[in-house]
Amino acid sequence: MARTPDVLETSGATLAPSEDTALSLDPSAAPLLRKAVPDIDETPMTRAQQITVGVFVFAPMLALLAAIPFFWGWGLGWHDIVIGAVFYWVSGLGITVGYHRYFTHSSFKAKPGLRVALAIAGSLAMEGPVVTWVSDHRRHHKYSDKEGDPHSPWRYGDNTRALAKGLAWAHTLWLLDPNQTSQEKFAPDLLADSKIRKVDAWFPAIVAFTLLAPAVIGGFWSYAGVFSWHAAIEAFFWAGLVRVTLLHHVTWSINSICHTWGNTDWQSRDRSVNVAWLAIASFGESWHNLHHADPTCARHGALKGQIDQSARVIQWFEKAGWAYDVRWPDEVRLNAKRAADATRSLGSMTKRNEKAAKAAKPADKAAA
Repeated sequence: MARTPDVLETSGATLAPSEDTALSLDPSAAPLLRKAVPDIDETPMTRAQQITVGVFVFAPMLALLAAIPFFWGWGLGWHDIVIGAVFYWVSGLGITVGYHRYFTHSSFKAKPGLRVALAIAGSLAMEGPVVTWVSDHRRHHKYSDKEGDPHSPWRYGDNTRALAKGLAWAHTLWLLDPNQTSQEKFAPDLLADSKIRKVDAWFPAIVAFTLLAPAVIGGFWSYAGVFSWHAAIEAFFWAGLVRVTLLHHVTWSINSICHTWGNTDWQSRDRSVNVAWLAIASFGESWHNLHHADPTCARHGALKGQIDQSARVIQWFEKAGWAYDVRWPDEVRLNAKRAADATRSLGSMTKRNEKAAKAAKPADKAAA
């Protein structure tokens, strides 16, 4: 059995972790879990399944995008776009860097100020309080695409009808499941942190802020130089409601599309895949195959050409001294997880095997 940390240290509290949190907190736990992968997980999708996924994912997105040119000049202006983009960036990275890579998987350590800021930024996305979100995601990793996974698209089976039903469940319907994840079991470290509990309790107020702040900014940022209720309503709709809706569907697509239709570069114990077209909007979260192969890795898009904005932000935090002990991709560890047919080389932020590189140089010279 993989060794798990003896204790978890939080703000003023020390507790023994459970096996449920060990997967996200201990990198050595993941390889052992992959040994139980059944062969059926390698079964490729049929064309009918691919069409079902495409319709399910693209139709709502296209409907939302179609509204932008339709309302341009009447209900949407560049002020709304700027405000919406800023809130999307801050709240989206609050989810990816904060809720996900930091709080759920401990991909790096953060100074107290950054820790609280990340919890607040993630709350701006309106995807639930931090403790609830983290508990659900740790449970997802423990039972990924198996019974017990709160949002697996393979919940009802493999055929086209079952997958269509499973996609609806994984994308949104799982949020209505009355069976809630135990926070005491999956997030004892966060419950032991008084500051994080306060941010968790402030969630309703943060929700009010994330919706009303764009309206206030848009109302004062008017062409007339005075507060405009018309501009405020426009900003509330586009930079508030539409921005939150778009971010929600991007995040939910990681649960649904990134476990059904895409490419695999790494060996994992589930059906996680990489979806390149979602990488920009999801801040690198859609390089989901590596994430499930190596959950604590701070960079999900570890191969060349895989854009991972979240990893870049973590690097900025590290350079500023706000983040430390970052678990960047490790060449030796990742090479052991590579798929047999993978050919793309590792990208930046990777810890190289310097000893192996030095040993290879004399051989290269002799061959030359």
